[in-house]
Amino acid sequence: MTHVAIVGAYGSAGVAVAGELADEPGVELTLIDDGDPGGGLCILRGCMPSKEVLSAGAHRFQARHDDRLAGDLPDVDLDAVVDTKDEHVAGFAEHRRAAVQDLAEREDVEFLRDTARFVDDRTLAVGDRTVDADYVVVATGSTVNVPDLPGIDEVDFRTSADVLDSRSFPDSALVMGFGYVGMELVPYVAEAGGTSLTVVEHDARPLDEADPAFGDTLADLYEEQFDVDILRHTHEQRLEPTDDGGVRLHVEREGDHEVHEADELFLFTGRRPNLDRLGLESTRLVPGEGWVHDTMQARDDDRVFVVGDANGKEPILHVAKEQGFQAAANILAHSRGDALEPYENVHHHVVFSGLGVYPYARVGHSKASAEAAGIDHVHVTREASDDGVFTTKDTPEGRASLVVDADDGTVLGYQGLHHHADVMAKTMQVVVELGLDVREVPDRAFHPTTPEILDGLFRDAAAQVRTNP
Repeated sequence: MTHVAIVGAYGSAGVAVAGELADEPGVELTLIDDGDPGGGLCILRGCMPSKEVLSAGAHRFQARHDDRLAGDLPDVDLDAVVDTKDEHVAGFAEHRRAAVQDLAEREDVEFLRDTARFVDDRTLAVGDRTVDADYVVVATGSTVNVPDLPGIDEVDFRTSADVLDSRSFPDSALVMGFGYVGMELVPYVAEAGGTSLTVVEHDARPLDEADPAFGDTLADLYEEQFDVDILRHTHEQRLEPTDDGGVRLHVEREGDHEVHEADELFLFTGRRPNLDRLGLESTRLVPGEGWVHDTMQARDDDRVFVVGDANGKEPILHVAKEQGFQAAANILAHSRGDALEPYENVHHHVVFSGLGVYPYARVGHSKASAEAAGIDHVHVTREASDDGVFTTKDTPEGRASLVVDADDGTVLGYQGLHHHADVMAKTMQVVVELGLDVREVPDRAFHPTTPEILDGLFRDAAAQVRTNP
């Protein structure tokens, strides 16, 4: 029997590995998780609860933004938001726990509800048990990242996890962190909490993975629609409390020293791999840049596989699951002495910016990444306002772009920052991953529907491809 221990069995990556191996002949599984109540990061404190609270803010934003509505603007009932979120999350988590329990009832599968810690290479202390495994899968997810900034221990702050449980917000706040977490939660705090926000942005614009025009559009949207003050080209220097219980942040902004004060500090500074309690110092494993190969094997021990947020590669749910599937296949291959396959994926991200009313989606190449790869390409763009349907839905802001191969018309990438861009990401995933020729993609969305923005991109790109199919 090949014994595989999975640390972090409730999470999406761990469940994926377990599901693939549970019925494999000759495999003994030990599933380990100390989650309370258990259910995985995405369900408990990530993807699902964040979208739940964003939707409440979105309803108010659209009511505030629509001049066709009359009467007093309603407040967001934060107690109701949190209570409803908790109720729904409990149901989602119970479903995940039931799935793990079902796996645990299979032959040669055991579930240990306790904390695991390495005491040697591939040897784990789990409660009062010692588990010696042929392979160990680390799927412990991620934890909130608190930056090492002078004075941060002297001030109170709220993290993204705290915001999801917040039943009140301050009048003003400083925000550190404007990546995908900040882009999602900043407008929620502004809209649902009525908080005046000052956001630190290290670069010229947010949305690093996007072509510059998208980041500029998003920054303009936040400043104009949510009254957020974005401090561009700004870097935090130190923090200190104010005499009235607030927070003071010293920054360097384009070479000048500035001081900003507010009632509270929000840390939306992302997440980092959750490895602190694993006892890795008792193994040959040394986390850091490049410590996990694309096969999901640890660089320092080819019988340890690290999947999902724990490996620090790409903290995205579908990526975690796919890495889990690949790790399971590679564990079986390694045990047989066969060659292992690397995990590869097409870039596929969605950020629920603008309260999800104006989400950003990217599938495949951007213009910048195509140029960096040396691909001869056609790049076309379209404003949401070019299609009347967005105006009729009172969501006229935003833009989209398409990248195709200049010679054969293969669709290489799509970006959208506009209403329903998150929904269109799936359509564009199919188009990109199947390598469809833009000249053969139907350009006849039902009128008037928001996918007409794709039709415009298809037509414009097809007209610029050099040869006929």
